[in-house]
Amino acid sequence: MKNNNFRIRTSVFGLVAVFMLMLIAVSDLYAADTLTVDIYGPGQRKVNIILLPPKTVPEGKYQNSKDKDLPLPAEAGTFSDDLAKDLAYLPFLNIVPITDILGGDPSRGVRPGDIDIKPLRLSKVDLALTTGWEIRPNGDKNLLLRCIGTFNGRTILGKKYSMVTEETLPRIADRFSSHLMRILTGRDGFFESSIAFVRKDGKNKEIYTVSPQGRNLRQISALGGINLSPNWSPDGNRLVFTRLGSRQHLLCVWDRATGKIDQKSFPGNTVIGPDFLPDGNMAATLTMNGNSDIFLINGNYKPTKALAKSWAIEVSPDFDRTGQKMVFTSSRFGNPHIFLLDMNSGVVTRVTTKGKYNTNPTISPDGRFVAFSRQTPLGHRIFVHDLKDGSERQLTFGPGNDEEPAFGPDGYFIAFSSSRSGKYKIYLTTRHGDPAMMVPTGNGVAKAPAWGKAHKL
Repeated sequence: MKNNNFRIRTSVFGLVAVFMLMLIAVSDLYAADTLTVDIYGPGQRKVNIILLPPKTVPEGKYQNSKDKDLPLPAEAGTFSDDLAKDLAYLPFLNIVPITDILGGDPSRGVRPGDIDIKPLRLSKVDLALTTGWEIRPNGDKNLLLRCIGTFNGRTILGKKYSMVTEETLPRIADRFSSHLMRILTGRDGFFESSIAFVRKDGKNKEIYTVSPQGRNLRQISALGGINLSPNWSPDGNRLVFTRLGSRQHLLCVWDRATGKIDQKSFPGNTVIGPDFLPDGNMAATLTMNGNSDIFLINGNYKPTKALAKSWAIEVSPDFDRTGQKMVFTSSRFGNPHIFLLDMNSGVVTRVTTKGKYNTNPTISPDGRFVAFSRQTPLGHRIFVHDLKDGSERQLTFGPGNDEEPAFGPDGYFIAFSSSRSGKYKIYLTTRHGDPAMMVPTGNGVAKAPAWGKAHKL
């Protein structure tokens, strides 16, 4: 159903094992550039970054005069494309093409001293990213990545990856992009996250997962029939969803470690919109007493108490990271609206007052913002409500219908489903309403995104 300012700091060079990938720490201290971007404020600024053409560089004792003439490996172009695609997902970055630089490529190498900073400054470039390929005599390849600030020409982030292969390059691009986001914003999580969603395969609807950039597409369920409403556990190790059986709804829990799916039934035979609480318990709409109420469900799959109860339909629970706030949809006042439950006091307050059809709420991890879908004369659109000041903002404008928003783990990005391309697919925007980007999910209709942690890169 619903599924910083930043300060440029010291660079750390490293080598960490990822498959055949190793990271060996080497530290250097650099004076700090100062740039300011508050991705959570209303006026986020753009940082201009340029990806300079990759270079072949000599390595240590293997250096000789012929190294500079070594051709780039075949993977160099593909990796540069992967890195550019990753950085394009960060809307606070503006990628400047090399053709915008007077005189073309201002670099003769990959170190700060190898780059003529002046033409970059003239083109208002804030950051320059260099890629160096070391080709060892045995054929092994090392990859050196640097992000250099044009304010004082110093490295703000540097990483060296050893024994790289074509298979590990996409993960290197993700890893470096994650480090860079952390440096620039103080936050990360985007490149380490995973989106669960429902994909229609023929007559069936099954649960899949994919990274926000469309990597690692994986089918989770193969149960046949209709499987709906996936949601992640806080640690990203489990997924809960609903299976519509021939006679009853089943609550299903997939375990990442084992790949197994537990299926549980409940009195009333209805399970709608299950979700995890931060403590590992669950909540879902059940019809135990004839009404559709939201119940707390413990780790033994036993309903313990009603969290939202009325004569009307109560659905779509979602929780902040503390578990103290629960948003949900209720028709207790006639039309569906969004409500907020204080889990400590039990007090319920109404969030939305505008519109006649508000559904699919998702609350940001910090508990401040609630995104939801509202029916408008032009179709369903995504809105965000600020619980602190009561303000409301429309984030999406179609075409088609925009529905089922889901906050990312950082509270900045929002995933949603949209029919703007003719059939429903998963898209990404931000809390500020940045232009939507489609997530590659393969063939078929894709709906009901749920955003959670995956694994550290």
